[in-house]
Amino acid sequence: MSYDVEALRAEFPSLASGVAHFDGPGGSQVPAAVARAVQDAMLSPMSVRGAVTEAEQCSEQRVLDCRLAAADLLNADPRGVVFGRSMTQLTYDFARTLAKDWVPGDEIVVSRLDHDANIRPWIQAADATGASVRWIDFDPDTGELAPEQVANVLTERTRLVAVTAASNLIGTRPDLPAISHLVRQSGALLYVDAVHLAPHAPVDAAAFGADLIACSPYKVLGPHCGLVAVRPELLEQWTPEKLAPSTNQIPERFEFGTLPYELMAGTTAAIDFLAGLTGEPGSRRQRLVAALTAVEAHEAALLRRLEDGLAQLPDVVQHSRASRRTPTLLLTFARHQPVDAYRFLAQRGINAPAGNFYALEASRHLGLGDAGGLRVGLAAYTTEHEIDRLLDGLAAFLA
Repeated sequence: MSYDVEALRAEFPSLASGVAHFDGPGGSQVPAAVARAVQDAMLSPMSVRGAVTEAEQCSEQRVLDCRLAAADLLNADPRGVVFGRSMTQLTYDFARTLAKDWVPGDEIVVSRLDHDANIRPWIQAADATGASVRWIDFDPDTGELAPEQVANVLTERTRLVAVTAASNLIGTRPDLPAISHLVRQSGALLYVDAVHLAPHAPVDAAAFGADLIACSPYKVLGPHCGLVAVRPELLEQWTPEKLAPSTNQIPERFEFGTLPYELMAGTTAAIDFLAGLTGEPGSRRQRLVAALTAVEAHEAALLRRLEDGLAQLPDVVQHSRASRRTPTLLLTFARHQPVDAYRFLAQRGINAPAGNFYALEASRHLGLGDAGGLRVGLAAYTTEHEIDRLLDGLAAFLA
């Protein structure tokens, strides 16, 4: 299965500028259909959710539609989809809630491969309760995070393991089914950050064995917001801090204040747009799997072209080496600073930023300190011509 990348690009007004976007890991470009959905929601009758007035019914339907769409994207239960401002905010909320049951001697496990949003909230919650923190290391030479590394830190006192589905810095995709099997044997919960994987391959909360799985719609062609899908039976067990008059139903008791209905409409539109990429028949979940499988194949071909070209350039060091990874490369240079490459390329209409991208622990573990490197991220709308522009730009920078 494949799709017409030029036809796809025509749906993205921002791409008409001619800028080559290799900055998707920080947030994708947005198709016009998503912007229209946000606009339509804001221009339609709008009110707090309810069942009496037209405005109430509109808001109610947008919430229900968004939960169903997000559940299809992640292969999760819509009854457990919690919507919020960002993945970071939601992770802090869950960390505070879960930590109510932690005691000194309990252990929380985090990974050096992860974005800090799946590290710091858990560390801070553990510190507040006297629980200890154990670290999963990855191999800095290969970029691999092996299940054995997880097994080494699990004990009978492990309460939660937080790990990424794909590194936002170097793309590594750990073996989540194998990891979840180990976590389940220990009796702990598994919190998966799928933010970086979701734009590049099918996400399957059930197959991953995730108890909680996080996603950021703005990385998947949608608006700026976040969501976490949780097994509903777990939500029923937990009691967050909330306002006294607010509902005690799930998942609503984990959503504080009035929801951004227009962003939920945009999220639904983004997921529907993604599901339609290949024109395959079937349920929305089936169409999403087909579309993301096609995206994965498209990006893999471009990645081979890019890596073949990089191999011909002098002084380029590639830190993305895992055997299974997203099309996300972290580059440094023997005689140049990544930030200088970032600025040089930007002047030529090529967006490939430099930094650690909040994957601070990963950057340090790679020996790059807090500076990180030049991150090149491919997307569903990337073309061969843009790969060649990037290679030409890097060649000129290194000359």
